[in-house]
Amino acid sequence: MYYNAFFLNLPLALLTATLWLGVAFATSKVVQRHAIIDVFWGSGFLVVFLESLLVSRSWSHGATTAWWNVSPHGATLHQIVLVLVGAWALRLSIHLALRQRGHGEDPRYVYIMKGARGRNENLYALQRIYFLQAGLMWFVSLPLQWIAFAPALQPAVTLVGALLILLGLSFEATGDEQLRRFIANPASVGTTMNRGLWRYTRHPNYFGDAVVWWGIFIVALASGWGVFTLLSPLLMTRLLTSISGVPLLERKLARTRAGYEEYIAVTSSFLPRPPRKSSRAS
Repeated sequence: MYYNAFFLNLPLALLTATLWLGVAFATSKVVQRHAIIDVFWGSGFLVVFLESLLVSRSWSHGATTAWWNVSPHGATLHQIVLVLVGAWALRLSIHLALRQRGHGEDPRYVYIMKGARGRNENLYALQRIYFLQAGLMWFVSLPLQWIAFAPALQPAVTLVGALLILLGLSFEATGDEQLRRFIANPASVGTTMNRGLWRYTRHPNYFGDAVVWWGIFIVALASGWGVFTLLSPLLMTRLLTSISGVPLLERKLARTRAGYEEYIAVTSSFLPRPPRKSSRAS
């Protein structure tokens, strides 16, 4: 059965994620900053998905139930998901690569590497940054791995998930572009972005990213037992809202952007909604 192949592929998917972020580590030695891993993060999910699709096809060669032989919708639906995931992953990686040009190390990684005092810095970075994120990438990508091995996807459920992925991608890309233009304007230096999507949520890019992962999970549901990958979008949402996303960024912005405290008081931290009129913090 296809779910046996899914479980057998789990170590290979983990190895793929680890090797991909191993390339990120090698690149970090060239560019002299660990923040380069952020560029490899989004594209890494595409790499793991492609690995799972290729292994699925290889192990199921000649099977009439393989996803690329299912008719009339099977292969087409998988290809649609691949295109959407590819668009999301590559856009994110390209955006971050362009944003990092000409900049030094990200303060997040400076803080992490402070713990390496008296230790081998390369091993410390591999353990605390690259291997850790490889494990997270593997776990968060479980819905994609499941989709890769599903012989068929229910069209209606897949369409709902695909629309969510597209919505999240559009929301994230729009928020990033609005912020890019804001930062590029010399008059914006030291001020707070509170226009466009940023008027309704302090983190439209993080919100869009979360919507993408919930859309991927919905697609996984279209294959039957995909419900067992629920922890993956939950973990991703938790990372974005409470661990590595919102808290770390907002501590920095509160120190460097005028009016940010007032912005926090009236603007939702994550879910988009009209600004509050009161000054009570969200």
